[in-house]
Amino acid sequence: MLKLFQRIACCNNKPKRFRLRQNTSGGGFDQMHILIVGAGLSGAVIGRALAQAGHHITIQEARTHVAGNCHTERCADTGIMVHAYGPHIFHTDDAEVWEYVNSFARFHSFRNRVKTTVNDLVYALPINLHTINQFFGRRFRPDEARRFIAEEQADQSITDPQNFEEQALHMVGPALYEAFFKGYTEKQWGRAPADLPAAILKRLPLRFNYDDNYYAHRFQGLPEDGYTAMVAAILDHPGIDLHLNSPFSPEQAARADHLFWSGPLDAYFGQRHGPLGYRTLDFERFTATGDWQGCAVMNYGDPELPYTRITEHKHFSPWENHAQTVCYREYARACGPGDIPYYPIRLAREKELLSQYEALAAREAGVTFIGRLGTYRYIDMDVTIREALDSAAAFLTATQARHRRQI
Repeated sequence: MLKLFQRIACCNNKPKRFRLRQNTSGGGFDQMHILIVGAGLSGAVIGRALAQAGHHITIQEARTHVAGNCHTERCADTGIMVHAYGPHIFHTDDAEVWEYVNSFARFHSFRNRVKTTVNDLVYALPINLHTINQFFGRRFRPDEARRFIAEEQADQSITDPQNFEEQALHMVGPALYEAFFKGYTEKQWGRAPADLPAAILKRLPLRFNYDDNYYAHRFQGLPEDGYTAMVAAILDHPGIDLHLNSPFSPEQAARADHLFWSGPLDAYFGQRHGPLGYRTLDFERFTATGDWQGCAVMNYGDPELPYTRITEHKHFSPWENHAQTVCYREYARACGPGDIPYYPIRLAREKELLSQYEALAAREAGVTFIGRLGTYRYIDMDVTIREALDSAAAFLTATQARHRRQI
């Protein structure tokens, strides 16, 4: 058994053993040595499930902390819990996933109410009845607003939107598109909206009531002690050896019975067909006394401003009180070598490259590609956890089936 390099301590509440969705009973099997690359949500959830099933797990993490891009840490100067790589709000309709995360952390209810500044005026997002009435200087009722957008604003000549711009014009018309989507999207993606897929905008709702909750899921919240403590609790199992600040090397895989890879898909193959495109973020930190902007997230849609939004992190922990405040301006740009990949671009070139890498991955024996980087997708945390639970269950089922055939 490999020597333990670093063991992550459990947070205050002792996590329970969580049963996988699929039935994993039906016969014993030899203990396997599983290597997992990455101690984010995917790697931690899979590692925990397989360790509970009796396998020995080694997790290699290149960073100095667990939890990946949802890493949180206390600001030493202010005591504020900071989302180090940008804010992450947990939201889901998956009751089992919600039960899972609550078994490793205490969650507080949280509603993400995003504001946006456009032409020196502040509006609520996503676009709702208040936004529409404020923007057009009207006092529509829901049915009046719906009819106004459909008959006087939306471009009804577009019946099958083929890109982001057409989707926006079809959904809300040119005035709202120019104010709330165009400039922000150009800064976020570094491309004209006409060059982006319509699916990006289809994720956002258009509401004809005064509901300004950004998400519509049943379960929404934030962990009291942050995501890093939650992931540390998931990893707190005697069958897991965690190695931080330890980049993966190919010879490590040769000593394992199976590899779960949550790093970039193209990086595993040495970018053989070229790099898959990502957007990355730069953060400009500043502090102040009191309350800087009065909300957690303020978007900036005006194209002349280089940043996309300002996040004020004390508002992500409204159950705490702090005299000071910590804010970050976010700047989006193309992801280069050595940068942290955030958002997969997935345009025509990337999709062609992705198909080539997926073909390589399908032929790679003894490796499972997991998570947003390993599958080159933008996926929310709840989906990441669900897929990790299902991937672990499928692996255990296949392992037991092989064992039964051998006896």
